[in-house]
Amino acid sequence: MPPNTTATTGDTATGATSVPSGRKKGRKARLIVLVLVLAIIGGIAYGAYWSISTVRASFPQTTGSITLDGLSGPVDVKRDGNGIPQIYASSAEDLFMAQGYVQAQDRFYEMDVRRHMTSGRLSEMFGKSQVKNDEFLRTLGWDRVAKQEYDTKLSASTKTYLQAYAKGVNAYLQGKDGKDISLEYAALGLTNDYKPQKWTPVDSVSWLKAMAWDLRGNMQDEIDRALMTSRLGPQQIQDLYPEYPYSRNKPIVQEGQYSDLTHSFQQSGSAGASQGTAGGTTAGGATGGSQGTSGATGSTTSGATGSGLTSQLAGLYNVLDDVPTAVGVNGQGIGSNSWVVAGKYTITGKPLLANDPHLSASLPSVWYQMGLHCRTVSAKCPYDVTGYTFAGMPGVIIGHNADIAWGMTNSGADVTDLYLEKVTANGYLYDGKVRPFRTRQETIKVAGGGSKTIVVRQTRDGMPLLSDRDDELVQVGKRATVNTAAPDRGDGYGIALRWTALDPGTTMDAVFALDKAADWSDFRAAAARFDVPSQNLIYADTRNNIGYTLPGRIPTRSSVDDGSIPAPGWDPKYRWTGFIKQDELPYEYNPRRGYIVTANQAVIDKDKYPYTITTDWGYGTRSQRITDLIESKIKDGGKISTEDMRQMQLDNSSEIARLLVPKLLKINLDDKDVRDAQKLLEGWDYTQDADSAAAAYFNAVWRNILKLAFGNKLPKELRVEGQCLWVDKIDSTGPVDDDTKVRECGRRAADQAQPDGGDRWFEVVRKLMDKPNSDWWKTPRSGTRPAANNMDQLFARAMIDARWELTAKLGKDIDTWSWGRLHRLFLKNQTLGTGGPKVLQYILNRGPWKLSGGEASVNATGWNAAGGYGVVWVPSMRMVVNLADFDKSKWINLTGASGHAFSAHYTDQTSLWAKGELLPWAFTGTAVGKSTTDTLVLKP
Repeated sequence: MPPNTTATTGDTATGATSVPSGRKKGRKARLIVLVLVLAIIGGIAYGAYWSISTVRASFPQTTGSITLDGLSGPVDVKRDGNGIPQIYASSAEDLFMAQGYVQAQDRFYEMDVRRHMTSGRLSEMFGKSQVKNDEFLRTLGWDRVAKQEYDTKLSASTKTYLQAYAKGVNAYLQGKDGKDISLEYAALGLTNDYKPQKWTPVDSVSWLKAMAWDLRGNMQDEIDRALMTSRLGPQQIQDLYPEYPYSRNKPIVQEGQYSDLTHSFQQSGSAGASQGTAGGTTAGGATGGSQGTSGATGSTTSGATGSGLTSQLAGLYNVLDDVPTAVGVNGQGIGSNSWVVAGKYTITGKPLLANDPHLSASLPSVWYQMGLHCRTVSAKCPYDVTGYTFAGMPGVIIGHNADIAWGMTNSGADVTDLYLEKVTANGYLYDGKVRPFRTRQETIKVAGGGSKTIVVRQTRDGMPLLSDRDDELVQVGKRATVNTAAPDRGDGYGIALRWTALDPGTTMDAVFALDKAADWSDFRAAAARFDVPSQNLIYADTRNNIGYTLPGRIPTRSSVDDGSIPAPGWDPKYRWTGFIKQDELPYEYNPRRGYIVTANQAVIDKDKYPYTITTDWGYGTRSQRITDLIESKIKDGGKISTEDMRQMQLDNSSEIARLLVPKLLKINLDDKDVRDAQKLLEGWDYTQDADSAAAAYFNAVWRNILKLAFGNKLPKELRVEGQCLWVDKIDSTGPVDDDTKVRECGRRAADQAQPDGGDRWFEVVRKLMDKPNSDWWKTPRSGTRPAANNMDQLFARAMIDARWELTAKLGKDIDTWSWGRLHRLFLKNQTLGTGGPKVLQYILNRGPWKLSGGEASVNATGWNAAGGYGVVWVPSMRMVVNLADFDKSKWINLTGASGHAFSAHYTDQTSLWAKGELLPWAFTGTAVGKSTTDTLVLKP
């Protein structure tokens, strides 16, 4: 059985339109506080103070005209009541130059922080606290790869557009001091002399690497499986990574173009590893697996094992966890919904397409809404596109043009592998020989201090040695326990990373190609250039076609390796063997069922495709719920509307509640107060509305089930930081059989810890419910709380613990309980709003909002069950595109167009977003004209 354990244990958004008087008072009060605070700070530092006019000096000019050197003709910038710009130009170069200028007006500080992150130069802005992060980011070398892409891979037209965009950003910066650009620079100016530098095309390309990092696939599962070996055996680890439920949760591609390919591979006998049980034996001997058999059993027994590897990987995790997020929660919990319905099932007779990517909550939002319109679409100026962009990068990432619409979700393709490396003074071991490292020096400049120089070492295929970036990893590598098949430890083992995004690619070309694609053929050709991150792309066009394609550089591996666990770098059998060809990747076009759903589920059935895309799919809870909602609407001849699509995005149903509540209601409980809480579940419809007391209690029960059954039995490296337990003592060989207990405290951040409660854990519990006497259901007594020896007893204990947890958090009176009181969203400025002085945090941050939804619901307001109930990731935007009339499409952003803390458009969309509302989305010239409130003319 698992080791025995004993526990020891704001303000609402301001609006651009009619603002209630209370909000106006709040905003005025915030301005007054700002003036007082900055007056005090300014008085100390400079004998001066900042006025409200100084705060507002960075607000963009949105009317009148501005002269910009480099334009070939006038450009119109039309903003609506939410400050969302639509740009009209006569040449592509002018269009993208204006995009750079306008995004810099609203978001330059965000853009500047992003480029310092991607280039490993955060210390230049924020001082010595960021040196470790910069060391790691320099080791990855995102900006170096981006420069290689720009120099050698990207097309001439893409380079021209990137140059035009950079020219627009720099036109905005010209003649401005930091305080003229944003409030944050004014605050930074009190502690250092940082001044923004000119924008470059490579700064834009580098952002794609940061996006790819957060969407990198299963590296976290790879680390976690290996870490589990210190406390769990092979079968226990396999219990926690069950097979994907193909029969219950359908994959994306069901009728697509893969049958002939599969047949040809099966006939020739050259099929790669299938997507079966994720192979293999982990470094400690545990089968880590997910979806079927990949033939990698025993594949890592030649690698490092035991406590040495555990500590080494834990050290690596700590480094990874400290890296600032770009769009997600450092690879954890990232999902998305996207689906398209064919015209035969819609009220309009043309397709409807919905998308809501689930990313970290950030302020400002990672997305920036805008339209890019050539006055006359031609070869010289081929763009008429609108949608969601990244501030700092030209083009539109998700949206529609005059002919097609597209959306994205993360595919989860396994494009990263960790390798254990035998390191010596002369290099690293590979194929029986010591090979020299490729090395380079990186100098990190530190605001308010000196500089630090580091040496980056790379192994074969340009793999950076990540373990060089943590002193603990170096020492642990020297002490790592290994088996007899591994090479002598010598100076220890290192950890290197193979990742497709560290090879130069063409994703920037793909963005511009998608933006002007006119049909399915153009779309597929554009998608083929979308190297990283690998995304599920869905499609619809005005000709009534729908489709799906999986692009990306997805590696192939030998039969001994499925990529699910760290591999021995010294053995050539574990080197990638190539990449799946683009014309061999799955796709669908006009499937007979009339709709396509992508929500991070398996792309394709494991028995119908010759390659392993990943062994760690999402488990398909959201995708199947969306499928069921669509089917319920179209049965008996029903039709789907734009409003129906919006309502589907807001579905709050809890599938794990649907499974567990009938069982929980049968549990006999002695305590009247606990029985009163249990009665909340009677008649509950399993929806997690913000005002639901039943949702609050159920989610607390779910959290406690996970903690008692699994969380308290996981190694400290996976548990919440500061959560301390008395556990069986272990050494390098496993548990010590003398009843010795040691106190161990968790080491992982609350939003990253396990069990996180996502739909993998749904599947774990679903399967274990068939084994009510499993050791997983056993937990010791704690104080007056009873021990449990089977599933029913553990469920009873969880209901007791949940009752008193919520009593402490929400009060004893269950009539006052609500899910929204627990499940709150705080929006924080991602730099000074998290690490700056409290007064600055007050000025820059917003919230809380009480939210509906939850983990693995379609309305995926994610929370981590190990860490608490607070919202950690969200639908970062929502859109519904109407292919019959683009002007009847709808959209919303998490925050607003502006990154300026006192702009009316800082968070003017957030309250609408929280209620599930969508804004009108004007596209045609007539509709844009009607919605325009401000017009700025950029003149040459």
